[in-house]
Amino acid sequence: MTRVGTRPALRSTFAAAAAIAAALGGVTAITPMAQAASAPAAAATPLSPELEAVRAAEAVKIYGDAAIRPMNERKTGLISLGDSEISGEGVGNYDPATNTPNNQCHRSPDSAIHRTGIPADLTFNVACSGGYTGNIRIGGSKQYADELVQSDSLAVKARNTKIKMVLLVAGANDDLQFGPVMTDCVTRWVLSQGTCEPKYGPGWQARVDGLKPKVEATVADLKTVMRDAGYADSDYKLVVMGYPSPIGPDFYDNPNFPGKLPGGCAGYDSDAAWGRNYAVPTFEKGMRAAALASGATYLDNSRLFQGHEVCMEDTWARGLYLDLGDHFPWDENTARQSFHPNYRGHGAFASCLTQLYDSGLREASCADPASTGTPVLQAGSWDALYAPLKNEATGNCLDANGGSSANETKVIGWDCHGGRNQGWWYDTTRKSVHVELTHDRCLDAPGANYGAGTGLIIWNCHGGANQQWVRDGATLRPAAAPGMCLTVAAAHDQLRLQTCNGAAAQRFA
Repeated sequence: MTRVGTRPALRSTFAAAAAIAAALGGVTAITPMAQAASAPAAAATPLSPELEAVRAAEAVKIYGDAAIRPMNERKTGLISLGDSEISGEGVGNYDPATNTPNNQCHRSPDSAIHRTGIPADLTFNVACSGGYTGNIRIGGSKQYADELVQSDSLAVKARNTKIKMVLLVAGANDDLQFGPVMTDCVTRWVLSQGTCEPKYGPGWQARVDGLKPKVEATVADLKTVMRDAGYADSDYKLVVMGYPSPIGPDFYDNPNFPGKLPGGCAGYDSDAAWGRNYAVPTFEKGMRAAALASGATYLDNSRLFQGHEVCMEDTWARGLYLDLGDHFPWDENTARQSFHPNYRGHGAFASCLTQLYDSGLREASCADPASTGTPVLQAGSWDALYAPLKNEATGNCLDANGGSSANETKVIGWDCHGGRNQGWWYDTTRKSVHVELTHDRCLDAPGANYGAGTGLIIWNCHGGANQQWVRDGATLRPAAAPGMCLTVAAAHDQLRLQTCNGAAAQRFA
């Protein structure tokens, strides 16, 4: 397959990058969605002379001549647009033309668009690290002198090939400024300046609200580009993909935890929890709202890296990495490869995209439900799947004690408050019960003990029998011991197994 070549850019200031480097001493570390009305296919609108010259030259490379072919005579294609999250930043091997002092797009031949199982003759990656919606939209700005505006690249590819899927991953570098925030959080930890949550938390929702209309307008522009190229809206899939959380607070449960600096998970524990539990979910809700409003297909992968974060056992993201060789003295590009999907992360993206394309769903979520390393697609959004489990007798909700997601955290009955440590999802396929804090922690009968009085906990999801449960009416029972029921005997008591007796203490709504 021919490959024709984004990131929330870690645009740290010179001072921040220098401070990190100095402090580290050089360490490198579904439901179907309503479809928008389809526009009928039409003849392609002529391109500007500049773009027509680009198109013609590309057609010669693909076909041997410059003609625009009828749609049924073209090679098929897939294309990704956006920022570093999908360009390949963090993979570490970049197309040479996008890894120069004058072009830091950092496109990788191992990025997701080149590795899906979607049948296509050609794959195109025009995403660029550091890109924002203004580098993608019609009439937008070029990111580098030798780059086209990304929508112009799409216009060229859509006339030379039969595009089957347009993938957009953008928004992190607009109002959110996700990369600079991550850089600042790390810098504050390195320099012992205190946590970053108080600085960014109060205004985070406003940042998300600011980026939503920009993502919506970008989707609208991409649809216009495709219509101008002669496509009906139904001729291809336009997918908006969200961003996974690259780091979380549960790395201490990794039996091979290397330490924060060697593993690259530098930062305060509370900031890691804030990012996973609030910053990324709030961002995801904004991306989902933008996709729904603009009529795009939406892929929620906010939980995709949970269990595979930086410093976890099988990480799908690159940790803190300072490129001191190519960027010395330090500049804004020194840390830009940090906290981005690695090779395995892009493989996970590719798997989710393939499953989404084949499913026909207009909205879906993707995660690794049993720590197998294999992403699984789920219809709908995670937001709609997690819900509280309220005990009929006490009126309390099942709660991961203290808001913790560490292994062995007790599950208790507690006053209902709507927090993520009281959200639960029952996976009917695997019979597992996941806590909303992280997809990587499941309700667990420790030691596979199903005897009366066994106190239940959350533990790293593994798909074993002691993490399999059966819904029987309003009760939840171990699949291996269906005569036992989950029971909350009194308010604020630990959830325990007891012989099923039909009592209200064993019923959950």
